[in-house]
Amino acid sequence: MLLGIYCLILSSVFAQKQPLWWKQNNLRVIQTNLPAYEAATLNPDSLVKDLKDFSANTLLINAGGIMAFYPSKLPFHYINPYMKDNNMLGEVVRKCHENNIKVIVRFDFSRVHESIFKVHPDWCYISPKGERIINTDMYVVSINAPYVQECAFKTIEEVIDSFPIDGIFLNMPGYQVNNPYEGKYHGIDQNEADKKRFAEFSGGLKLPIEENKADSVFQKYLEFKKFTVEDWAERLNKLVKSKNEQIAICTYFDKHVDIIRHESQTNSLPYWPYSASENVNSASTSFPTHIISNSSIQQISFQSRYNAVEPEEVGIRLYENIANGSGLDISMMGDMRGYEDERNFDVIKKIYAHHKKHEPYFGKYTSVAKIAIVAPGSWPSGLPMQEYRGIQLILKEAHIPFDLIEDSQIGHLSEKIKQYKLLILPDITYLNSASIKTLREASEQGVNLIATNTTMSDNPALLLELFGAKIISKDNEGSGNYLSPTNKELFKRFEKQKMLFWKFNLGKYDFSAADSVFLPILAKGRPGPPEIIGGHEPTGFYGMGVKIKKQSKNILLPINLGRLYYLHGYEEHKNILLDVIDYVFPEANELITTNAPERVELILQKYSRNIVENKQKTTNDGMILHLVNLTGFSGNTYFEPLPVYKLDFKIKADFKPSKVFSMVSEKPLKFVWKDGYVEFQLNQLNAFDGVVIDR
Repeated sequence: MLLGIYCLILSSVFAQKQPLWWKQNNLRVIQTNLPAYEAATLNPDSLVKDLKDFSANTLLINAGGIMAFYPSKLPFHYINPYMKDNNMLGEVVRKCHENNIKVIVRFDFSRVHESIFKVHPDWCYISPKGERIINTDMYVVSINAPYVQECAFKTIEEVIDSFPIDGIFLNMPGYQVNNPYEGKYHGIDQNEADKKRFAEFSGGLKLPIEENKADSVFQKYLEFKKFTVEDWAERLNKLVKSKNEQIAICTYFDKHVDIIRHESQTNSLPYWPYSASENVNSASTSFPTHIISNSSIQQISFQSRYNAVEPEEVGIRLYENIANGSGLDISMMGDMRGYEDERNFDVIKKIYAHHKKHEPYFGKYTSVAKIAIVAPGSWPSGLPMQEYRGIQLILKEAHIPFDLIEDSQIGHLSEKIKQYKLLILPDITYLNSASIKTLREASEQGVNLIATNTTMSDNPALLLELFGAKIISKDNEGSGNYLSPTNKELFKRFEKQKMLFWKFNLGKYDFSAADSVFLPILAKGRPGPPEIIGGHEPTGFYGMGVKIKKQSKNILLPINLGRLYYLHGYEEHKNILLDVIDYVFPEANELITTNAPERVELILQKYSRNIVENKQKTTNDGMILHLVNLTGFSGNTYFEPLPVYKLDFKIKADFKPSKVFSMVSEKPLKFVWKDGYVEFQLNQLNAFDGVVIDR
């Protein structure tokens, strides 16, 4: 008996010491986003066969929430009426495990069936106008009502107790104010549970009915939302980990989760071919202790789920995923058998197999970037997103490596921020106190700053301190104005131009406290036929101010520079930023020198071999230059990329490589290492390659 107890104790200790499976960061996820009716036809054997054929090592499949895909015994859990085999989910889990495939189960607690709504309307969302958010027979719930606060935990507990799952995924967590499937906004939830909890949180305040950032009550409501979401996530984490530490928690936010999931979608124009790079770069840099899984969403839109995006776009997303440090993740609408649009299957198989074959070269990266761009949140949208993406696009096309850091995380990454040579803030109007402290310290310690458009307009004192600028008019339509790049020592790319047209915002700022000004703003002049145009006289305002710090320069460009390039792509607007970067950080162009076209995306990483023996290793094994060929992207359509030949590279390297080889051809490349640089040529690039530069 004592021996048995001793063995149990040993096995328990051993189990606790087992590495958390997702930390290997080698995920190859396939999500079967099952419509209810597919529960009647899903075959566990064929599903597992397909997963193996696709080289997947993780399945994400429906379990519960909106409806149960297993025989739930909970009275409030609506059971899928199409489900014939009551042990379908159990068989899927068992057979996946027999084939070394992990299973993450999906929950969606954003909606309940109308049968539950009729019994508990108090569990559901209600708008300021008394409206419900309804999708056919499903009603959106309130996060602070008993369904989410109590029933959700019982549902998750039932699934964990019933099946040996490896992870849980939470779809659409948090507050729901939109009907995303119909594109309609309904307003702040006025459920009685929300009113009561907000009053308790705020000391008696009444729940706001409008989203007004100038309203102090709404600002308090934003704090309330953050608190309640994080409180729920923490309770969930405690429940799951008390059951089994080896169960991964995956969702779209960062607090109390193991895997941050993101999505590359195609929902609006202009198309953005760098979606996966943006998502993974931003999340992995902002939350370095988390694993990131960026999902390529197959569907073309919520209204057209049975059509997939183009195979070439899926290929770009998946290649960008692994180049930036994520695993692979694809979200399909249902089982792979009888699929309505199979055009992407071949490219998915190819890239998943490539990742499996070269797994040690993926997932354990350190960025080489000396520039960081501040991101306006984890899901940028609207005008700030356009400014932000335009700045990214300029650097991508110039082959200048950069990291992305969410604005809210700057204060949490203080030491990392201070290691950069340049920080770019594209239209970042608000920063919290911790982020402001970090920026001040970084600027004093030698980090250069470039800010565009209305950055820091919410903090005039900081704007004056860091940039020597005062706002006269931050919102000023610039159509018809010109900028004059008169200083040719700074604006070297404008040898043959005296005037640069403008559009969108062109702020009027007082730079009298700055050390120097550039880019005089010329007046709109006389619009009309050619005979009467002209009159573009200096206005006395400037499009660029420079504040000199002890060890750095701070540049303010109060102009919608990124947005203009993002939407119109006029090269001279790109050249403004590139000349300014040369002015404050000329070494930016020294990491990579190449003749590669602008439409070849380059992602340079330091890497350590992603094997168990290297788990605690702190030094790297070399570098990998990932190349993603975007030449097939036309702006509105994705075509097969054009082969690109004889690409020359000169990469800054502090070591003499032992070998350089192509992952795709698996052949060595001739190279020269001289004066701290490695030089080589890639004879041909098709869709993708990874050039490994080994120590």
